Amino acid sequence: MSDGRWARIARASVEPLAALGVLALGLAARLFVVDDRITPSIWFLGLVVLGAPVVWRTVRGMLRGEFATDVVAMLAILVAVIQLQPLAGLVIVLMQTGGEALERYAEGRASRAVRELEAAAPRIAHRQQGDGWDDIDVDAIAVGDRLLVRPGEMFPCDAEVLAGRSAVDTSRLTGEPVPVTAEVGTLLPSGALNGEGPLEVRALKPSAESLYARIVELVRSAQESKAPLQRLADRYAVWFTPLTLLACAVAYLLSGDWLRVLSVLVVATPCPLILATPVAIIGGINRAARRMIIVRTGSALEGLSRVRVAVFDKTGTLTVGRPVVARVEALGTLSANDALRLAAGVEVGSAHLLASTLVDAARAATGAPPEATGVNEAPGRGIAGTVEGHDVAVGSPRWLAERYAARAAELTTLADRAEGLRAFVMVDGVPAAIVHYADALRPGVPQVLARLRALGVARTLLLSGDHGPNAEKIARSLGITEVRGDLLPQDKVTIVQELVARGEAVLMVGDGTNDAPALASATVGIALAGHGGGITAEAADAVLLVDELDRVADAIEIGQRTIRVARQSIGWGLGLSGVAMLVAGAGYIPPTIGALVQEAIDVAVILNALRTSRA
Repeated sequence: MSDGRWARIARASVEPLAALGVLALGLAARLFVVDDRITPSIWFLGLVVLGAPVVWRTVRGMLRGEFATDVVAMLAILVAVIQLQPLAGLVIVLMQTGGEALERYAEGRASRAVRELEAAAPRIAHRQQGDGWDDIDVDAIAVGDRLLVRPGEMFPCDAEVLAGRSAVDTSRLTGEPVPVTAEVGTLLPSGALNGEGPLEVRALKPSAESLYARIVELVRSAQESKAPLQRLADRYAVWFTPLTLLACAVAYLLSGDWLRVLSVLVVATPCPLILATPVAIIGGINRAARRMIIVRTGSALEGLSRVRVAVFDKTGTLTVGRPVVARVEALGTLSANDALRLAAGVEVGSAHLLASTLVDAARAATGAPPEATGVNEAPGRGIAGTVEGHDVAVGSPRWLAERYAARAAELTTLADRAEGLRAFVMVDGVPAAIVHYADALRPGVPQVLARLRALGVARTLLLSGDHGPNAEKIARSLGITEVRGDLLPQDKVTIVQELVARGEAVLMVGDGTNDAPALASATVGIALAGHGGGITAEAADAVLLVDELDRVADAIEIGQRTIRVARQSIGWGLGLSGVAMLVAGAGYIPPTIGALVQEAIDVAVILNALRTSRA
């Protein structure tokens, strides 16, 4: 828990602790001091001092048009002061401020998503100046500047490669794990991470107008425009507060006794409304945590209970986010396994993502890869060497065509008929195999989607930065009919915001920086922290600490149960308060006894609400 959140909780706890202290001090005075006037004086002074802030906060809310649960408590405090009934008034102050402290605890901490994004952005760029490179602030970059991006550095602006060759990681922006081969003419976005080789690039946009800066602004605007959920308690207060005031008016008209009015207010003070929801939500949050689901706020848990539309990112969310060898297509006399084994011999020393995947597949199929000599790698394009006396090369058809000019036409034909992500294997100058890669589905995804439907999620959408046909293929395999591919981060935000604007309760599930704006825009955003967390987790309302998609359904189920128990607690509490109002209005419950009756109702409500913490 952050220091800021502890500070907010500590400040909110001062008033209830002070009220409890004043009550205890008054009781001690009654027991140990002879003068009977001391105890009422202590309680009355405490009521005035501690009740004034509660009254003032409620009046300010009323001036803003907020007529919530606090109104009845405020009236009870005022009448207790006027009627010199400090004990009853102090009990109301204790319950009101204690409920507010519980709400602060259940609220969770504010997201640091924008600060995390801004902190991760590059601060320095290397601009050409004569025969050298000067370090400049990224804000000083102008369109057309020639910049140097060294290995391991982030691109400070959208740029076009002018010289050099490297593999560039764009996964934080596109969600796709395979590095982009950067060469002359390649367009790269700000926020991409350079890999093996230095690149000289031309700035296409100022840093403040580039893709990464737009993502930062999208997250910021989404968080600022996200309307807070109306508190569950306030939805009940809309009708209970007027009903209480009507009961007070009837009691006074029939008796002309203000003490009777105070009794009605005391037993009607909506402590079940004040206490039931935060207690239930704290229990629900704790239960979710035991399932390795971190729910940041009570509002997020309420939002989960209402979700009817689920939006999923593809790569890393519905799929494992790492390409695997789907099949090996033999082209010559070598078998698929033999070609894969020889290819693994040269790939074993490469740091490329597809290389490690190929080596893993070869180990599973044929055992440890053979040793290679004379290995030469062209970063992001291919690798070649000698394995068991054979000349072996693995890479893109374009690179292989340059290396084996006599086979260029044949390689071009093979490339034209091969679809999707693939690598070509040449053995002794002859095409030996095509290795086809695929991003495998997470295990159990169909079962997760079935659970979501059973929980009331009526629509499921797949939004992806991947190419449309790839996204559609995954969607079809899962039975998802609403799918969009080739999306930029702002496209995802637009779709999610349109759904929310139509009144849909939208759940967004993602794992990459490119998903952060959409997560912040949804009714509830859930991040898969197993893929790195960081900025994405900070932008989300809930975080899965384990890489298991079924926890999404668990989160919705916990949210629904939590709010169901909270409503049940509120219903029973208000029902008992209603009966007590009738008895108090008839003159059978004095204010002090009414406060004790209300306390008994509160205990019953709290005990019931605590059920949400149990599995």
